[in-house]
Amino acid sequence: MSLLNRINKQAANNPLSPHTTEGRVKSVPELPNSQQKNTFASIKERIQDKLIAELDPQLDISKTDEVRRTMEELFDQILSTEAIILSRSDRQKLFEQIAAEILGFGPLEPLLADDTVSEIMVNGPNHIFIEQKGKLQRSAFTFESDDHVLRIIDRIVSPLGRRIDESQPLVDARLPDGSRVNAIIPPLALNGPTLTIRKFSKTPLTIENLVQFGSITPEAAEFLRACVVARLNIVVSGGTGSGKTTLLNICSNFIPDDERIITVENAAELQLAKEHVVTLESRPPNIEGKGEVSIRDLVYNCLRMRPDRIVVGECRGGEALDMLQAMNTGHDGSLTTAHANSPRDTISRLETMCLMAGMDLPVRAIREQIASAVDLIVQQARLRDGSRKVINVTEVQGMEGDVVVLSDIFSFEQLGFEAGKVIGRLKPTGLRPKFMDKIEDASIHLPANIFGAGGRLY
Repeated sequence: MSLLNRINKQAANNPLSPHTTEGRVKSVPELPNSQQKNTFASIKERIQDKLIAELDPQLDISKTDEVRRTMEELFDQILSTEAIILSRSDRQKLFEQIAAEILGFGPLEPLLADDTVSEIMVNGPNHIFIEQKGKLQRSAFTFESDDHVLRIIDRIVSPLGRRIDESQPLVDARLPDGSRVNAIIPPLALNGPTLTIRKFSKTPLTIENLVQFGSITPEAAEFLRACVVARLNIVVSGGTGSGKTTLLNICSNFIPDDERIITVENAAELQLAKEHVVTLESRPPNIEGKGEVSIRDLVYNCLRMRPDRIVVGECRGGEALDMLQAMNTGHDGSLTTAHANSPRDTISRLETMCLMAGMDLPVRAIREQIASAVDLIVQQARLRDGSRKVINVTEVQGMEGDVVVLSDIFSFEQLGFEAGKVIGRLKPTGLRPKFMDKIEDASIHLPANIFGAGGRLY
């Protein structure tokens, strides 16, 4: 029996089919919502299977426009052959869903295309949540089943040479646009396959955008630019989703064009608009537990690659010690991020991460390394209204006894909460940083009032 005959036979035996058993054509009947949904899913599944069977396997799927045109022609032919009558809107909706399944990431496609969505969280097939303007809300989109979610996860990770199955049930990956992806599946995820996507803007944000959004003041932005150009070592710290990577990306773009930049990341997501950039990405172990290349391995290796600047996407473990040693041995101007809730916590986190390197070093020696290597900590936070702001720009001044001395150059002062918005200002503290001579040696002369008292509301 031919494929078409099999589909027609299934359609004839399906009480929800748009065909009658006599083969007469009729439109999709008016049914309760749940039955309408089942009808639509049944039609979609049949047409999608037919369309896939009809497509030329030699088609270059990377030529999206050409493939879409071919699919649309076949789609119209199949609807005509199947004698399925749909309204224009349903017809377009059906085609877009099938195209998303074949060419893209299924129900995630409209969310990925929506620039207002910054994060997508799939908690099993029937629960998709999104973040918009810093606030979480449930999406109306759903997957068909656990298997459907697994197919989309596999489509994301396979081109990267990654795999996910019961023996390796979690994976970090990235989308073609650089968006960060984490997936975890049963038996570790009890609600079904779980997918988290941190989206990045198609057009990389600039420091002017951050000023416009109220994430930083013009004075603090000018100061950060001067610090990067003058080759100060900077750690961007903050909580999860606070905007650390975005700020690191912006600061990295202040690096002069004539310098060689090497980036080291778990999943490559930095978007540096520079010509001389080498991007390194870590690799997890294979199914036999071999072949792992860690961030620490890459940091150690990039020291032999003649870098002018080293940019580590995030320090999470023992690589922090290698990063500090690089900063202390001529690779100044390096940048990285760390998870911490305040500049003081950042120092503690760096200490802990250095101890994770397995070196039997006294805490004082580690603190001396930190105080000598790190010049500036930029603290980022997501506030209660969902906005992301720089709340501290803090100088690491050195050691006094066994304590690393910190001094705020800019500090955020919250003045109130009105109409769902945090009202405050990033104030200069009036203290002039001790490393100003490094900035002036780079022929950068900041306005005298940049560290003055006051500050602006935003």
